[in-house]
Amino acid sequence: MSDVKVAGFSIIRNATLLDFPLEASVQSVLPGVDEFVLAVGASEDDTMARAEELARRDSKIRLIPTEWDLTQGSAVLSQQTNLAMAACHGDWGIYIQADEVLADGGAVALRQQLLECTADPQVEGLVVEYLHFYGGLDTVGVSRRWYRREVRAVRLGADVHSHGDAQGFRVGTGNRRVRCRRSGVRMYHYGWARPSWALAAKRRLDHEIYPTERAKDPDRPMLPWFPGLRPFSGAHPAPVMPWVEARRDQRGYVEPPRYDRDAFRVALSLGIERLTGWRPFEYRNYTVVR
Repeated sequence: MSDVKVAGFSIIRNATLLDFPLEASVQSVLPGVDEFVLAVGASEDDTMARAEELARRDSKIRLIPTEWDLTQGSAVLSQQTNLAMAACHGDWGIYIQADEVLADGGAVALRQQLLECTADPQVEGLVVEYLHFYGGLDTVGVSRRWYRREVRAVRLGADVHSHGDAQGFRVGTGNRRVRCRRSGVRMYHYGWARPSWALAAKRRLDHEIYPTERAKDPDRPMLPWFPGLRPFSGAHPAPVMPWVEARRDQRGYVEPPRYDRDAFRVALSLGIERLTGWRPFEYRNYTVVR
């Protein structure tokens, strides 16, 4: 299996303006890959300089400057992801978004599992388990508002492509779900844990690519409250600890609890999940195979 090659890939734009833990994100993948392709979109800040410093420190990293066509809406995210994936060399690709960080040892575990899956054409990818931080670094969301798992390793050259707003992947022109195994590896998602100033910048930029966001009240609370917010007392991955410690006292605003019809549905779903292990109405981009 020594000839099997694994690449990492990601996209980034406005990393500083949006306060992404870019360095930690990339570093968490590097131990498990032979190369890492980072598509760097033209930005309003020092994102390219940060990416160039990463590449200077590790020869595995290869940068691809890109331009984002915002007239595509949220599809520009998958278009950019597909550009990065197409530039990868090898048999498998480990994908990470710039607000995600793999658990310590996670990249090596993914690589080993990918090597074991290489000879089985039924397996097109691996699914990771998610921790979604929300409104700060000590709270996670556990309801169906947040996906529990998503595809983050895919077989290259198998007609697998980034789909929709790049949350996950699909296969072929019919957008079939990716056939995956569950890896057991954990992914830490910090997109909703950033300080309020970064979330305000995110809202402004979201208006450019998400048409439904433009019609929303700009004065509404930064982060709505949902049932299923739980305290987190575990450890964060080592690469992201400097970013975490610098933001311990900076939190995104979450509105006070308010039960309406939607909140009742989420709470009911949580109750069913606790009793049965089944999450009603769960959205999946993948099919689990053994």
